[in-house]
Amino acid sequence: MATEKVSAQATQNFVPIKEVRDGIVILKNGNLRSLLMASSINLSLKSSDEQRAILSQFQNFLNSLEFPIQFFIESRDLDIRPYIAILEGRYIAELDELMKIQIREYITFIKDFTERANIMAKNFFIVVPYDPALIARSGNIGGALSSLLPGTSSNVTLTDEQFEQYRTQIEERVAVVEQGLVRTGVRVVALGTEEVIELFYKLFNPGELEKPLQAVAAQV
Repeated sequence: MATEKVSAQATQNFVPIKEVRDGIVILKNGNLRSLLMASSINLSLKSSDEQRAILSQFQNFLNSLEFPIQFFIESRDLDIRPYIAILEGRYIAELDELMKIQIREYITFIKDFTERANIMAKNFFIVVPYDPALIARSGNIGGALSSLLPGTSSNVTLTDEQFEQYRTQIEERVAVVEQGLVRTGVRVVALGTEEVIELFYKLFNPGELEKPLQAVAAQV
């Protein structure tokens, strides 16, 4: 039991997150991160002129930024269990025997197809940083993930006043990113506290299958 406790504490030392407050990740060194979930665009379905327009707008967006951002893509095997559960519920409630047979055959088809095709589900995220310590020290913003390396965090506690001040700054940056990406046709939505915790839980526990961020995904 003691060994397990020590192991858990040792693992936590490598996690640079102190807390998640109002959907904003507060790192142990006092820096903040806001996470946005973004929709995707299938360029192959666009005309040549539309493709050039989208790429031009995206280039303009990147060139207009005065702070770093990170694009992160999460790829996982598609979890069809929620969908299968819905179908099985329909199967139980269905009174028509012919429809029951069709539903059962469809369930079998879906299971076999997803197993053979190895279908992946992809979620797209944008990390928007605000590093008050770096700004106060040199006026220069470092890499968005530089403070995520083990051994670089110093466990800073923010006061409520500091958090509100920093939140205003990072929300302004989030607004800039949202406006820039909307011009390219990409829709984004900020993750709430529960969605952020769920995302990091899945990242630190890759062996476990959890439900995707359905509530947020439905908005983008």
